[in-house]
Amino acid sequence: MRIGLLGGSFNPVHNAHLQIAAEAQFLCRLNRVIFIPAADPPHKSVAGEISFACRSEMVSMAIVGRAGFEISTVEAERSGKSYSIDTIRIFQEQFPEDDLFFIIGADSFLEIGSWRRYAEIFQSCNLVVVERPGSPVSDRIAALPKAVREEFTLNRDDGCLLHHLGTTISFVTGTPLDISSTSIRRLAAIDGDISASVPPDVAAYISQKRIYHKCR
Repeated sequence: MRIGLLGGSFNPVHNAHLQIAAEAQFLCRLNRVIFIPAADPPHKSVAGEISFACRSEMVSMAIVGRAGFEISTVEAERSGKSYSIDTIRIFQEQFPEDDLFFIIGADSFLEIGSWRRYAEIFQSCNLVVVERPGSPVSDRIAALPKAVREEFTLNRDDGCLLHHLGTTISFVTGTPLDISSTSIRRLAAIDGDISASVPPDVAAYISQKRIYHKCR
């Protein structure tokens, strides 16, 4: 089985997240895409201190009826920071016979050299890098951290990067949605219309619970 892992704060989950998941699902022929809300993100705090339970509930609403999409609360079930490599290791233990595909936006990929034990991520699973507005990956080898560039070769036929241990980095290009959780929170804080950026049930939930009003 081919399993995609998509992590993030999801504060809130929005249509660009769903597009990223769908495009990765199609490109890599994924049987499952698992959304993994971060309990305690290592690089930044959760804006507005929105609870894990609240963010997870919005993800659950967003993926209802979408074939192959599901949610995991694994990062709330362990203590400490939500480091990606630790999460990947957990899924490796759960699905030792399956192929894992770690899905990230191009903006995160360009910063991956600052991540904890990032070299192990490249060795442990496949990566799917999805284009994001303002974050082009024009030179794919050069976009890698210097310390690991020699471990990869570029496949000229499909543009994938191949690690010497057999894992791959695939790139999804197209027309990325220019949506950010920050802009949604700001708009929701003043009762603005966020219906174009998030699924209907999520928009209604945010409005009814007044989730982001304290973010004014």
